[in-house]
Amino acid sequence: MAFEFDILNRLQTIHHPVLDKIMLFFTHFGDAGVFWVCLAILLLIIPKTRKTGVIMGTALVLNWLLCNALLKNLVGRIRPYDVNTLVEIIARKPQDYSFPSGHTSVSFAGASALYLATGNRKAGIAAMLLACLIAFSRLYLYVHYPTDVLGGLLIGLFCGYMGYVLGRRLFGRKRG
Repeated sequence: MAFEFDILNRLQTIHHPVLDKIMLFFTHFGDAGVFWVCLAILLLIIPKTRKTGVIMGTALVLNWLLCNALLKNLVGRIRPYDVNTLVEIIARKPQDYSFPSGHTSVSFAGASALYLATGNRKAGIAAMLLACLIAFSRLYLYVHYPTDVLGGLLIGLFCGYMGYVLGRRLFGRKRG
């Protein structure tokens, strides 16, 4: 665990008011998965993208069940700012457990499901870039350990893939 605080504490040395605002902006994209849920709903509404919306929605539900309903409570890891109370936290302090990072997992679940469902390289890269920025913001803001973010990334990718597999079984193998 010492190496995780080494990483987090090094990130504290790069804080700048402008970067603080940027990281707060990106972290809000992961708040309760609202951005990804809204995107999935939008895709569900449009007939041409309905299959993609179902795949994303399935991935997000699986992610919520695995990450938030099961693992966070099962692991019960306290947040880094509760261990190292000397660090000034600029973000709203989450009240749930730390592992895995829900912001990271929902972002990678949504991004990977979107890419797998559409095969659209540009949209997939943009979504994955956003997911990476959200994940990094959680470290920068000192609200997650690096292993929380890594765990969230892996869970999110798994849920995105499972959403895709289940969606393909529901709709057949055609992308869309």
